[in-house]
Amino acid sequence: MPLVLLTGYSRGIGQATALALSQRDVRLALFGRKSDAAEETLIELRKVGVSLRAYDVELGSPESIASGLVELSRDQGTPDCVINNAGVIERQPIEELSCSSWDQQLAVNLRAPFLIVRGLLARMKQRKIGRFVQVGSIASTLGTASASAYCASKWGLVGFTKCLAEELRDTGLSTVAVLPGSVDTQMLVGSGFTPRMTAEEVAKTLVYFALDAPLSHNGAIIEMFGT
Repeated sequence: MPLVLLTGYSRGIGQATALALSQRDVRLALFGRKSDAAEETLIELRKVGVSLRAYDVELGSPESIASGLVELSRDQGTPDCVINNAGVIERQPIEELSCSSWDQQLAVNLRAPFLIVRGLLARMKQRKIGRFVQVGSIASTLGTASASAYCASKWGLVGFTKCLAEELRDTGLSTVAVLPGSVDTQMLVGSGFTPRMTAEEVAKTLVYFALDAPLSHNGAIIEMFGT
Protein backbone atom coordinates (compact mmCIF):
# COMPACT_ATOMS: atom_id res chain seq x y z
CA MET A 1 0.00 0.00 0.00
CA PRO A 2 1.71 3.24 -1.12
CA LEU A 3 2.57 5.88 1.46
CA VAL A 4 1.79 9.44 0.32
CA LEU A 5 3.17 12.48 2.13
CA LEU A 6 0.98 15.56 1.65
CA THR A 7 1.78 19.02 3.01
CA GLY A 8 -0.85 21.66 3.77
CA TYR A 9 -3.97 19.54 4.16
CA SER A 10 -6.27 21.73 6.25
CA ARG A 11 -8.24 23.48 3.52
CA GLY A 12 -8.51 24.28 -0.17
CA ILE A 13 -6.51 22.17 -2.59
CA GLY A 14 -4.76 20.32 0.23
CA GLN A 15 -8.01 19.28 1.88
CA ALA A 16 -9.52 18.22 -1.45
CA THR A 17 -6.39 16.22 -2.25
CA ALA A 18 -6.39 14.47 1.11
CA LEU A 19 -10.02 13.49 0.61
CA ALA A 20 -9.37 12.32 -2.95
CA LEU A 21 -6.42 10.21 -1.79
CA SER A 22 -8.61 8.68 0.93
CA GLN A 23 -10.63 7.05 -1.86
CA ARG A 24 -7.53 5.20 -3.04
CA ASP A 25 -5.72 2.27 -1.45
CA VAL A 26 -2.99 4.38 0.18
CA ARG A 27 -1.60 5.35 3.56
CA LEU A 28 -1.42 9.07 4.32
CA ALA A 29 1.22 11.11 6.10
CA LEU A 30 0.07 14.70 6.60
CA PHE A 31 2.38 17.63 7.39
CA GLY A 32 0.93 20.88 8.68
CA ARG A 33 0.14 22.98 11.71
CA LYS A 34 -2.55 21.98 14.15
CA SER A 35 -5.69 24.07 13.69
CA ASP A 36 -9.46 23.80 13.79
CA ALA A 37 -9.51 23.48 10.00
CA ALA A 38 -6.89 20.72 10.10
CA GLU A 39 -8.89 18.83 12.73
CA GLU A 40 -12.03 19.10 10.60
CA THR A 41 -10.16 17.54 7.69
CA LEU A 42 -8.89 14.73 9.90
CA ILE A 43 -12.42 14.02 11.12
CA GLU A 44 -13.62 13.64 7.53
CA LEU A 45 -10.70 11.39 6.65
CA ARG A 46 -11.26 9.16 9.67
CA LYS A 47 -14.89 8.69 8.63
CA VAL A 48 -13.59 7.04 5.46
CA GLY A 49 -11.26 4.80 7.43
CA VAL A 50 -8.09 5.64 5.53
CA SER A 51 -4.80 4.82 7.25
CA LEU A 52 -3.23 8.13 8.26
CA ARG A 53 -0.86 9.93 10.60
CA ALA A 54 -0.86 13.70 11.01
CA TYR A 55 2.35 15.46 12.04
CA ASP A 56 2.42 18.92 13.62
CA VAL A 57 4.96 20.55 11.31
CA GLU A 58 5.63 24.26 10.82
CA LEU A 59 6.65 24.34 7.17
CA GLY A 60 8.42 27.67 7.57
CA SER A 61 10.83 26.09 10.07
CA PRO A 62 13.73 23.87 8.91
CA GLU A 63 13.94 22.37 12.40
CA SER A 64 10.26 21.46 12.46
CA ILE A 65 10.49 19.89 9.00
CA ALA A 66 13.54 17.85 10.05
CA SER A 67 11.74 16.62 13.17
CA GLY A 68 8.68 15.73 11.13
CA LEU A 69 10.75 13.68 8.69
CA VAL A 70 12.37 11.79 11.57
CA GLU A 71 8.96 11.00 13.06
CA LEU A 72 7.62 9.97 9.66
CA SER A 73 10.51 7.58 9.10
CA ARG A 74 10.04 6.07 12.54
CA ASP A 75 6.25 5.73 12.29
CA GLN A 76 5.53 4.94 8.67
CA GLY A 77 8.78 4.54 6.77
CA THR A 78 9.76 6.16 3.48
CA PRO A 79 7.04 7.72 1.30
CA ASP A 80 6.37 6.42 -2.18
CA CYS A 81 5.08 9.84 -3.19
CA VAL A 82 5.36 13.40 -1.92
CA ILE A 83 2.87 16.14 -2.77
CA ASN A 84 4.34 19.51 -1.79
CA ASN A 85 1.13 21.50 -1.61
CA ALA A 86 1.46 23.90 1.33
CA GLY A 87 1.56 27.56 0.34
CA VAL A 88 1.02 31.03 1.73
CA ILE A 89 0.47 34.43 0.20
CA GLU A 90 0.53 37.94 1.66
CA ARG A 91 -0.64 40.52 -0.85
CA GLN A 92 1.29 43.79 -0.56
CA PRO A 93 2.81 46.23 -3.05
CA ILE A 94 6.58 45.86 -3.30
CA GLU A 95 7.29 49.18 -1.58
CA GLU A 96 5.24 48.01 1.42
CA LEU A 97 6.47 44.41 1.51
CA SER A 98 8.56 43.62 4.58
CA CYS A 99 11.58 41.35 4.61
CA SER A 100 9.83 39.08 7.10
CA SER A 101 6.83 38.66 4.81
CA TRP A 102 9.09 37.98 1.81
CA ASP A 103 11.11 35.45 3.80
CA GLN A 104 8.05 33.65 5.17
CA GLN A 105 6.47 33.19 1.75
CA LEU A 106 9.66 31.85 0.22
CA ALA A 107 10.28 29.65 3.27
CA VAL A 108 6.92 27.87 3.03
CA ASN A 109 6.42 27.91 -0.74
CA LEU A 110 9.96 27.14 -1.91
CA ARG A 111 12.36 26.20 0.87
CA ALA A 112 10.02 23.65 2.46
CA PRO A 113 9.71 21.56 -0.74
CA PHE A 114 13.50 21.65 -1.10
CA LEU A 115 14.04 20.52 2.48
CA ILE A 116 11.49 17.71 2.21
CA VAL A 117 12.90 16.46 -1.09
CA ARG A 118 16.47 16.65 0.21
CA GLY A 119 15.53 14.85 3.40
CA LEU A 120 13.90 11.93 1.58
CA LEU A 121 15.81 11.64 -1.66
CA ALA A 122 18.59 9.26 -0.63
CA ARG A 123 16.19 6.70 0.83
CA MET A 124 13.82 6.93 -2.13
CA LYS A 125 16.72 6.46 -4.55
CA GLN A 126 17.81 3.37 -2.65
CA ARG A 127 14.34 1.90 -3.13
CA LYS A 128 14.21 3.12 -6.77
CA ILE A 129 10.61 4.17 -6.18
CA GLY A 130 9.28 7.66 -5.75
CA ARG A 131 7.34 10.58 -7.15
CA PHE A 132 7.51 14.24 -6.19
CA VAL A 133 4.54 16.39 -7.16
CA GLN A 134 5.04 20.11 -6.61
CA VAL A 135 2.00 22.38 -6.46
CA GLY A 136 2.95 25.57 -8.22
CA SER A 137 0.58 28.14 -9.68
CA ILE A 138 -0.11 30.01 -12.87
CA ALA A 139 1.77 32.64 -10.85
CA SER A 140 4.79 30.45 -11.67
CA THR A 141 4.63 31.92 -15.18
CA LEU A 142 2.85 35.27 -14.80
CA GLY A 143 3.45 38.38 -12.76
CA THR A 144 0.73 39.77 -10.51
CA ALA A 145 0.61 43.10 -8.73
CA SER A 146 0.95 42.86 -4.94
CA ALA A 147 2.11 39.23 -5.14
CA SER A 148 5.84 39.56 -5.86
CA ALA A 149 7.05 37.20 -3.11
CA TYR A 150 4.42 34.58 -3.94
CA CYS A 151 5.20 34.74 -7.66
CA ALA A 152 8.96 34.59 -7.00
CA SER A 153 8.51 31.51 -4.84
CA LYS A 154 6.34 29.75 -7.40
CA TRP A 155 8.67 30.61 -10.29
CA GLY A 156 11.48 29.23 -8.16
CA LEU A 157 9.54 26.03 -7.55
CA VAL A 158 9.38 25.38 -11.29
CA GLY A 159 13.13 25.90 -11.61
CA PHE A 160 13.72 23.56 -8.68
CA THR A 161 11.45 20.93 -10.26
CA LYS A 162 13.29 21.13 -13.59
CA CYS A 163 16.67 20.67 -11.88
CA LEU A 164 15.36 17.83 -9.72
CA ALA A 165 14.05 16.08 -12.83
CA GLU A 166 17.52 16.09 -14.34
CA GLU A 167 18.97 14.57 -11.18
CA LEU A 168 16.29 11.87 -11.18
CA ARG A 169 17.15 10.50 -14.61
CA ASP A 170 17.68 6.70 -14.54
CA THR A 171 16.79 6.45 -10.84
CA GLY A 172 13.22 5.12 -11.07
CA LEU A 173 11.94 8.37 -9.57
CA SER A 174 10.16 11.30 -11.18
CA THR A 175 8.91 14.80 -10.47
CA VAL A 176 6.35 17.15 -11.99
CA ALA A 177 4.89 20.53 -11.10
CA VAL A 178 1.18 21.26 -11.43
CA LEU A 179 0.30 24.92 -11.99
CA PRO A 180 -3.37 25.68 -11.22
CA GLY A 181 -4.91 28.98 -12.22
CA SER A 182 -7.64 30.69 -10.20
CA VAL A 183 -9.07 28.05 -7.87
CA ASP A 184 -12.22 28.57 -5.83
CA THR A 185 -10.51 28.60 -2.43
CA GLN A 186 -9.94 31.02 0.43
CA MET A 187 -6.54 31.94 -1.00
CA LEU A 188 -8.23 33.49 -4.04
CA VAL A 189 -10.23 35.93 -1.91
CA GLY A 190 -8.98 39.47 -2.41
CA SER A 191 -7.03 38.62 -5.55
CA GLY A 192 -9.50 40.17 -7.98
CA PHE A 193 -9.53 36.98 -10.06
CA THR A 194 -12.65 34.98 -10.88
CA PRO A 195 -12.52 31.27 -9.95
CA ARG A 196 -12.05 29.11 -13.03
CA MET A 197 -11.80 25.68 -11.38
CA THR A 198 -12.55 23.87 -8.16
CA ALA A 199 -10.14 22.48 -5.61
CA GLU A 200 -11.53 19.03 -6.38
CA GLU A 201 -10.52 19.36 -10.04
CA VAL A 202 -6.97 20.23 -9.04
CA ALA A 203 -6.96 17.36 -6.53
CA LYS A 204 -7.86 14.85 -9.25
CA THR A 205 -4.88 16.06 -11.28
CA LEU A 206 -2.51 15.82 -8.32
CA VAL A 207 -3.66 12.30 -7.47
CA TYR A 208 -3.20 11.23 -11.08
CA PHE A 209 0.39 12.41 -11.19
CA ALA A 210 1.07 11.06 -7.71
CA LEU A 211 -0.20 7.55 -8.36
CA ASP A 212 -1.06 6.83 -11.97
CA ALA A 213 0.87 8.90 -14.52
CA PRO A 214 3.74 7.31 -16.46
CA LEU A 215 7.16 8.14 -15.05
CA SER A 216 8.04 9.54 -18.48
CA HIS A 217 6.28 12.74 -17.39
CA ASN A 218 9.44 13.48 -15.37
CA GLY A 219 10.15 17.20 -15.53
CA ALA A 220 6.71 18.11 -16.86
CA ILE A 221 5.06 21.42 -15.96
CA ILE A 222 1.29 20.95 -16.10
CA GLU A 223 -0.65 24.19 -16.49
CA MET A 224 -4.35 24.37 -15.56
CA PHE A 225 -6.09 27.45 -16.93
CA GLY A 226 -9.68 26.48 -16.12
CA THR A 227 -12.86 26.86 -18.14
